[in-house]
Amino acid sequence: MTSNFESNPLIDRLPPHLKQFIKPQNYEDYTPINHAVWRFVMRKNISYLSKVAHHSYLKGIEHTGISIDEIPSMYGMNRILKNIGWAAVAVDGFIPPNAFMEFQAYKVLVIASDIRQLEHIEYTPAPDIIHEAAGHAPIIANPDYAEYLRRFGEIGAKAILSSHDNDMYEAVRKLSILKEAKGSSQKDIDAAETEVHRLQSIDVPLSEMAQIRNLHWWTVEYGLIGTTENPKLYGAGLLSSIGESKWCLSNEVEKIPYSIKAAETEFDITKPQPQLFVTPDFAYLMEVLDEFANTMALRTGGWRGLNKLIDSKKIGTIELNTGLQISGVFTKMIRDEDNNVVYFKTEGETALANREKELIGHGTKAHKHGFSSPIGKLKGINLAIENMGPRDLKAYNFYDNKRIAFEYESGITVEGQNITGIRNNQGKLILIQFEDCTVAYKNEILFSPEDGTFDLAVGSSVVSAYAGSADYLSFQDLYHVSEHKTIQPSFDFELLQLEALYNDVREFRATDEYDELLLIEVHNLLKERHPEDWLLHIELLEIAYNDKFSEAIKTIETFLETTKTKQPKIVHLIEDGINIIHETL
Repeated sequence: MTSNFESNPLIDRLPPHLKQFIKPQNYEDYTPINHAVWRFVMRKNISYLSKVAHHSYLKGIEHTGISIDEIPSMYGMNRILKNIGWAAVAVDGFIPPNAFMEFQAYKVLVIASDIRQLEHIEYTPAPDIIHEAAGHAPIIANPDYAEYLRRFGEIGAKAILSSHDNDMYEAVRKLSILKEAKGSSQKDIDAAETEVHRLQSIDVPLSEMAQIRNLHWWTVEYGLIGTTENPKLYGAGLLSSIGESKWCLSNEVEKIPYSIKAAETEFDITKPQPQLFVTPDFAYLMEVLDEFANTMALRTGGWRGLNKLIDSKKIGTIELNTGLQISGVFTKMIRDEDNNVVYFKTEGETALANREKELIGHGTKAHKHGFSSPIGKLKGINLAIENMGPRDLKAYNFYDNKRIAFEYESGITVEGQNITGIRNNQGKLILIQFEDCTVAYKNEILFSPEDGTFDLAVGSSVVSAYAGSADYLSFQDLYHVSEHKTIQPSFDFELLQLEALYNDVREFRATDEYDELLLIEVHNLLKERHPEDWLLHIELLEIAYNDKFSEAIKTIETFLETTKTKQPKIVHLIEDGINIIHETL
């Protein structure tokens, strides 16, 4: 943690594998242009969104202490968010989806602390502080929505990724960084965009994470609430995009009643959305989320769940019917003729747990080369091992320090010296340890005495499978930190000149130390040296109107009219800025 954050119990209790993504906000790095971009978007939002956003939005602006005139500091946000049971941390752009979800589960809002360029003032594919702080944070003040977000994070953190998801995450992160970085070549941007489209075009079954990502997109990011005839905005992507927040309510965008079908509806992050989903209220979001969770391996387990973990090539967990939890990178399974899992294997560091607590002596150091075990019912014995009492165990020769041989219904055989066992809180065996042990299946040796001590997982079925570790302290590197880092802006002499002018105008507004001649002088410098800039002229015009400087108003408005003819793509932005001025007079 850093001193940029006021002490907050929610942040302090985050596990190490999440804290690695937190970075200092470095508030002093925000420039006068950055603050002007924030101010324009927020003034536009308050003006327009007061009419079209869910009523929680404006109330949330007040509750979360988000300023209209200045980029919020994490220090101030955390002090106020603490009162509604949440916290905020700064991160470097996109982080792995499971990590993002897990932060939410801990009621911590992840904020990409960088801010979009002036050229991307309406929308950026990169997560930025406008999207996160001005989009997500205000709605969290609504308790129903906040609980949905927390529950979504709790379930989403367990969603299993595919290897395709991993590639997609890295491609989108790279594209968002290049698009937002000044100086990126169009060739590099085009190549990154082509890679995103290539991955999107691959016809692969949607993983759990892809489906949960879709639900997140169509609710948390681009959700509408109310009726399809009269919807209101609540998704952060809409609330933070001054372009799409207006377009999304037009007839060009189809409005669809929200349902679990949204999990199958994919999106293109590089384009405006052709359709949006409308939920009747926040409570209904929870119903759909729970309906989807019932389809996840988290709740269904079985061979399909284990197969998803094998495909993900990431750390995941299976839980057996005995409560034994095995966490690691799963690489192999054997199924019987009824598709029941009868054997599983991990490679690399593996940890065993029960009720999310690592079993003593069975962490990654003990199982640094992986873990494997047969599961199922024993051949010719109606009673499962986990259901055997002390007398049953003696009857079937499960004695400590006794040699034993037995066969599963699957045909897997185990032969070795029984050393000891571990029981759960109900007193039932969940693990039996053997020495000099051989495990075989057909003509294949699955484990031999040379492999060391053999730990037999006691259980007959896989009841749950999910991403991540049962005990979050078992693995130091649960999530991979991307190699694609945010590119920090560079400042040439021309840009430094422009920043200085923006700073002068900020000081005018703060100190009132100016007159009409000084405003016109700044306008002339701006027109001469930076003729394509429009935003600072809007700020000069606002000051001129507030002080009724008629000559300055006429001069600046004439320039802006000329600019509209030269730069037709920003006509609506200039007109929006002028309208905001008139609305606030």
